[in-house]
Amino acid sequence: MKLQPIIESLLDTDLYKFNMDQVIFHKHTDLCGKYYFKCRNDDVDFTPEMEQEINEQIDSLCTLRFTREELDYLRSIRFIKGDYVEFLRLWRPIRDYVKVGRDEDNKLSVVVDGPLFSAMQFEIYLLEIINEVYFRMKYDYDALLRSAERKLDEKIEALNNGKYTFSFAEFGCRRRLSREWQDVVVRRLSRETKACVGTSNVYLAMKYDLTPIGTYAHEYVQMYQGIDRIPLAFTNHYAMRDWYDEYQGDNGTALTDTITTDLFLLDFNRSMVNNYSGVRHDSGDPFEWGEKMIAHYESYGVDPRSKLLLFSDSLDFDRAQALYDRFKNRAKVSFGIGTFCTNDTDENALNIVIKLQYVNGRPVAKLSDAPGKAMCRDEAYLNYLKSSVDFRLSRGK
Repeated sequence: MKLQPIIESLLDTDLYKFNMDQVIFHKHTDLCGKYYFKCRNDDVDFTPEMEQEINEQIDSLCTLRFTREELDYLRSIRFIKGDYVEFLRLWRPIRDYVKVGRDEDNKLSVVVDGPLFSAMQFEIYLLEIINEVYFRMKYDYDALLRSAERKLDEKIEALNNGKYTFSFAEFGCRRRLSREWQDVVVRRLSRETKACVGTSNVYLAMKYDLTPIGTYAHEYVQMYQGIDRIPLAFTNHYAMRDWYDEYQGDNGTALTDTITTDLFLLDFNRSMVNNYSGVRHDSGDPFEWGEKMIAHYESYGVDPRSKLLLFSDSLDFDRAQALYDRFKNRAKVSFGIGTFCTNDTDENALNIVIKLQYVNGRPVAKLSDAPGKAMCRDEAYLNYLKSSVDFRLSRGK
């Protein structure tokens, strides 16, 4: 049977991959990264047949190149620079950087290892492939699609009848049921409601003339842990400084929780508060986080109503509405909603990630504001990072 490619365009990924990669291209081409796949669900088995299909889909991915139309679209995004677009004209996914097999527990193993500016681009493509292969081969896909259609109809009705009053961006690439279903979701939410203000999927933003939305991910801050000259507890400072230098305040929403929000706030000083348009939540209690961020802005005499609070952690519409009701008159509020939009079926969605674990051979880690989200393959390093963070927090500077 002829392979039906899951990825047909290199734009079929999240915008923040290009945002982060542009900074790496301009400032850190000497970094190499190593990423590892993890499925957080219990009792999920990827069969040998799934493994084979995943490998064949990666082979297909690595035949793709950016088209002229795609490059022109990237060039039209105001903060994407011409020299980076010309680099992408030459760039391609290199198959040798990705290894798929079995780990010591006979679980699916996916490792990406290569120059960081190239290795980092694989994450979303691989998650899209793995997720779609699993659901197509594990279940009756047509039945899943019918349940997804029914639930999407209910969401659209609720968005239009006044039950929900917030705006949001669709963030569903990494755990979508399928490429075709994400296309349907984005098209219908953007055309049949007034609530969907954009999508993180660059291809679908281009296809449907929507705003592509995204800033940076945890891996961007993590990579600074692999740079010898940077003290571990100051990686937020250097990450935000480079980001501002690259974008000059444009594309300026900062992610707070890579090595805890409390530590982030030590570096989110008056200059950074003024330079960044807002902050993004991705772990821990979102209500406590929102109150903490508003108090921080107020401590610098900044009106929180001029700043964005972007919530993006495992949201459904009810949770988003509760957050909107709490903060709507106190700050600009928006949401990035992923799995609930693109893989809400009668079966449980997968909780799969591909995380940066080494930079230039050195371990790196994400601590987050929720202990269960910490991921590091080197326990000694993780403890050292925690102690570095605790030491700086104890000094308060």
